[in-house]
Amino acid sequence: MTSSRPYIMRALYEWIVDNNCTPYVLVDASTENVMVPEQYVKDDQIVLNISPDAVVDLQISNESMVFNGRFGGVATDVHVPIAAVIGIYARENGQGMVFDPEEIAESPDEDPPPEPPRPFLKIVK
Repeated sequence: MTSSRPYIMRALYEWIVDNNCTPYVLVDASTENVMVPEQYVKDDQIVLNISPDAVVDLQISNESMVFNGRFGGVATDVHVPIAAVIGIYARENGQGMVFDPEEIAESPDEDPPPEPPRPFLKIVK
């Protein structure tokens, strides 16, 4: 099965915004293909405000989260692979979720595991 992380992220994002809170994501900036402003990274992590007021064109796909945000007044494109997201939470009360670091997303380059035989019904007269 594919990773549940992007589905949970989208649901929590919607829940946080619907409750008039500010969604923040904690990102492991040392993960391959993370594109964030390096000057804001501390201890290989960065916290990003992904509220509708803070970002433009937010897209959370099954593979990555991308948006355009302002950092120090400079518009910046951000790209975060879903596997790099450590957690998503509401700034106001901390409610949200931290993801299991052991969960490994399937690589699109890998061959999928073979599917088990499909069950079937046989009509007996």
